[in-house]
Amino acid sequence: MAFGCIGTMTARPGRRDEVIALLTGGSEGLKAAGCRLYVVGADADDDTTIWVSEVWESEEHHRASLEPPETRAAIATAMPMLTGGFSGHRMASVGGLGAED
Repeated sequence: MAFGCIGTMTARPGRRDEVIALLTGGSEGLKAAGCRLYVVGADADDDTTIWVSEVWESEEHHRASLEPPETRAAIATAMPMLTGGFSGHRMASVGGLGAED
């Protein structure tokens, strides 16, 4: 069964677009890393909230995707643009577009 996660992060006022650019800028290698679905969204009702929805081959694939130096550098760049407000929900992905085995 695939691993999924859905979460939010809160950007500092005026910084959301920069964070979104970082989150979406390195998506070329995600499929090769075991990612089935990676969607970044800007909250329609709040100009600081960012949503991220992901489905991975496994939780190990997801964890490994956070280790490459370029990923760690992007995270380090984004952190000062965020308030520290994060939510995250793990799930077993059981079906739907982007979740197929």
